[in-house]
Amino acid sequence: QVQLVESGGGLVQSGGSLRLSCAASGFTFSSYFMAWYRQAPGKERELVAHITGTGGTTTYLDSVKGRFTISRDNAKNTMYLQMNSLKPEDTAVYYCNAVFLYNDYWGQGTQVTVSS
Repeated sequence: QVQLVESGGGLVQSGGSLRLSCAASGFTFSSYFMAWYRQAPGKERELVAHITGTGGTTTYLDSVKGRFTISRDNAKNTMYLQMNSLKPEDTAVYYCNAVFLYNDYWGQGTQVTVSS
């Protein structure tokens, strides 16, 4: 059974930091492209960051470049998103996503709220 379980969200003041985790199970984690998406109220879901199976290539949404870092530990089947210098506009539900060929899996999301 495929599972993606996000954790680490919460309430933080502007300028603070959070580290999100996505624990994966039920599939060959190292074969999958992994990504973090977010969706703010009334807005479409957007891609925040993406990482290849080996972790060798990462991409970021322009507005988070230099503040967020995506990483993965294939030995632990876990992906991370280190978020620094958080801004109120980063407030959203953050989702973990795993993609390989025709397989596309999603977690349930974790809420991140940044107060001004």
